[in-house]
Amino acid sequence: MSSFWSGWIILLTAVSLILITWILFANRKREREPDSTEKTTGHSYDGIEEYDNPLPAWWFYMFVITIVFGVVYLLAYPGLGNLPGLLGWTQIEQYQQRVDKAEERFRAERDRYLAMPVEEIADDTAVRKMGMRMFGNECAQCHGADAMGSYGFPNLTDDDWLYGGDPASIKATLVNGRQAAMPAWGSILGEDGISATTEYLMQLNGRDYDAQQAEAGAAHFATYCVACHNADASGNQALGAPNLTNGIWLYGGTREQIAHTLRAGRHGKMPAFADTLTEDKIHILTAYVYGLGR
Repeated sequence: MSSFWSGWIILLTAVSLILITWILFANRKREREPDSTEKTTGHSYDGIEEYDNPLPAWWFYMFVITIVFGVVYLLAYPGLGNLPGLLGWTQIEQYQQRVDKAEERFRAERDRYLAMPVEEIADDTAVRKMGMRMFGNECAQCHGADAMGSYGFPNLTDDDWLYGGDPASIKATLVNGRQAAMPAWGSILGEDGISATTEYLMQLNGRDYDAQQAEAGAAHFATYCVACHNADASGNQALGAPNLTNGIWLYGGTREQIAHTLRAGRHGKMPAFADTLTEDKIHILTAYVYGLGR
């Protein structure tokens, strides 16, 4: 927050407290002439007159206490612009203290699971619960709460894995992240080449296709695509190249979507969690993801 806005907030807060205090004391009792016998405020609502009685003492002093408490609180805690408060308290520090306390509480349990193979703990009820919470915090934003993915985000509940579904591969993905590198072929193949290669992929998946174009597309595939996807288009998990014959499409399997992928390429990114999650948490999350498709 800039110094200007910090000062503006401090000024508004101070003026508000002063005005509230003035209104409270100024209206505690209405002044009138010493010899006046008037007992009302002079206000009348539907024939009902308001007596000029003092505020109840308990109500008045409760209001005073509230104002005093507000002033003390604003001085003790960071409530006035950039002023840190006399106690030096911050919500970040309090949050970290609670996180550290929770870490210490569950450290022994997580260390015990860390020493066990992923395959052994994948079906453990406690591990599933912890993994589900971690997944909800770190992964559900992309892969969905049900882990079934969406456009551009893999389904983690089936048997189709871009980089491998064994525990070691899943953990490597979580630790290091993944960077897709599907090049754009639009400028190389041209629109006719894109269309022909699309028809060849349609043929590989047993769908309706143009035989003449598919034949030309097979030649393009053999020239440009086999290096990553293999000659039979079954993919290569070492490169993250998907299987193009099983009908599972990360970015959609319509003609238009396949053609767009060929034309423009894809560069999806899976973030690395090595600096976000501790080793034991990654181990438990690995077990959870490994168990999703079992």
